[in-house]
Amino acid sequence: MTAPGIPNDFTLSTRCFGGRLSTIEDQIFAAAAMGFRRIELGLADAVTSMDGLEEAARETGVELRSMIVGCRDPEQNGGLASGKLGSLSSESRDRALNSVRRHVRMARAWKCPVIVVRGSKTEDAKWLKLALELEARIAREGRSPELRTEVLEFVARLQKHGQRQVEHLCRSLHTLMQEHPDVKFAIEPGVEIDDLLGFDAMGWVLDDLQKLGLGYWHDVGRIHMRERVGLPGQAQWLSAYAPRMLGVHLQDAAEAEAERPLGLGEVDFKVIREALPRNVEKVLEIAPRHGRAQILESVQFLLDRGF
Repeated sequence: MTAPGIPNDFTLSTRCFGGRLSTIEDQIFAAAAMGFRRIELGLADAVTSMDGLEEAARETGVELRSMIVGCRDPEQNGGLASGKLGSLSSESRDRALNSVRRHVRMARAWKCPVIVVRGSKTEDAKWLKLALELEARIAREGRSPELRTEVLEFVARLQKHGQRQVEHLCRSLHTLMQEHPDVKFAIEPGVEIDDLLGFDAMGWVLDDLQKLGLGYWHDVGRIHMRERVGLPGQAQWLSAYAPRMLGVHLQDAAEAEAERPLGLGEVDFKVIREALPRNVEKVLEIAPRHGRAQILESVQFLLDRGF
């Protein structure tokens, strides 16, 4: 196991702490005690108090390297306002834009260089219903080749049907990036089959905003969840989008569970290691039900495999 306090080159997501530590000050000191010198503000069930950030960072040398949009907003009606950048409703898009702007202001104040935006689901009730039916069939019947083909075809049709939402997402990101040219934005793929940011749509968005410098943020667990039902896997995503990658969320996954400690799932980390650009942010993001020992074991897992 990695000895506490020995510095490593990874970033720790504050999501790993869950409700165990309610202030950023405590989270920074806990991260530093485990050897981390970089943290990401991740999503949690409750909004973390930022009291003591500057003092704790100064004392420990820990840097805030990235922020997930939504981490400063409580969920409402099962979702975050920031997830509606591609909404067909102008009112919902405005709320989402204002949420991101608020996060950008805080990122500047806290000297955080990267804002990570996560994808959005289709708003079409018909397609949401079809997705639920497919997921129920997968749970009942398993992942047969025929069903995996159906999922692949469904997602292709969904992305084509959802082009207006993807276009709205691009316009929203374009607005934000023009307003804040000094801030790096990265976009992360969706996880469910009714998320619009699948493999093809990710390419459309990155190509559309390439001149403004939009980056890609890979999520090992999300892509594994998609791969297991027949959608493009780690190697295909990394081959296509690694040149534009700013960071990666490192976690293991198996069956229907992501955010596992590394080594306790099915992910082939050799594929990940060989494809990652050298200087991307490598963020350890595991579920908060796992503790300090599992975090340290995950760090050692990465070091043993040449990360």
